[in-house]
Amino acid sequence: MGKTAPDLLPAEGGLGNEPLLEIDDLHVEFNTRAGVVRAVNGVSYSLEAGETLAVLGESGSGKSVTAQAIMGILDMPPARIPSGTIKFRGTDLLRLSEEARTQVRGQRIAMVFQDALSALNPVFTVGWQIGEMFRVHRGMNRRDAQKKAIELMDRVRIPAAKQRVNDYPHQFSGGMRQRIMIAMSIALDPEVLIADEPTTALDVTVQAQIMELLAELQRESNMGLILITHDLGVVADVADKIAVMYGGRIVENAPVFDIYRAPAHPYTKGLLESIPRVDQKGQELYAIKGMPPNLLDMPSGCAFHPRCPYRQDNCVTDPPPLYMISGERNSACHYWREVLDGTDG
Repeated sequence: MGKTAPDLLPAEGGLGNEPLLEIDDLHVEFNTRAGVVRAVNGVSYSLEAGETLAVLGESGSGKSVTAQAIMGILDMPPARIPSGTIKFRGTDLLRLSEEARTQVRGQRIAMVFQDALSALNPVFTVGWQIGEMFRVHRGMNRRDAQKKAIELMDRVRIPAAKQRVNDYPHQFSGGMRQRIMIAMSIALDPEVLIADEPTTALDVTVQAQIMELLAELQRESNMGLILITHDLGVVADVADKIAVMYGGRIVENAPVFDIYRAPAHPYTKGLLESIPRVDQKGQELYAIKGMPPNLLDMPSGCAFHPRCPYRQDNCVTDPPPLYMISGERNSACHYWREVLDGTDG
């Protein structure tokens, strides 16, 4: 007997006119003792094969929760997805059975987690942990799985991989642990890779090496890459387009060049102005005033209005839609024209 429609896995191969990954009007809530936390409020974005999408925002903006919803690793309950779709190759992952979802997770869509030391198991060697992907999903024996682990460690440029395959996570530096996490995530040649803050707590030289490695791996396999970060400076050279999140929703999305040339949302503008610049040595670094919104008690109107230098009366009462500036660019600001012009409202 054939599978029912919700159990059909997305087909590999041609995409037609559909994006590789498409999130549409996604909502994620958490039931807590204090009330309902609306962590993701109508997020929509898409990703093509070979494309890099950077998702930016402060802690609590909803960027990592969106990624966890894509992966299907939210604890439900307390999490709940009341509405929205997550389509991979045209198939809504939210309608798949857990068995079918498991076949997508790790094999077709993989994730590099933020804290490599916490994500890696301290009591198993790195070779055993990388090899587990092949033992579980490919049915390999331990010897063949270890050979594949060494190959992957070489691929992500871990020196002396053959000698270090039996070392434990604590025996590696932070940058090398991050490479091990990347090796695990690409083991099964996923079509989409989600990298959640992959350069956090690394020095700038190692950050650049990790970003270069991700870009190289992407070019080799033409996979789609979602890069989650709070740092606009990290993504300038690697992203094709950027989605900026604030208070659980996307407030601006655009090709990377447009964002850096002229942001169209006050929050994006603030993030850009807070990046250290070599031509402003000795000057005080800009900081966005105020604090991120409390998701249990969101501000009325535009969530950014308590911190916004462009605020007008209607910003306090009327939530802005995502205005279309051009075919590939949108901004959730009533006064996006003034922001583009660089004049205060």
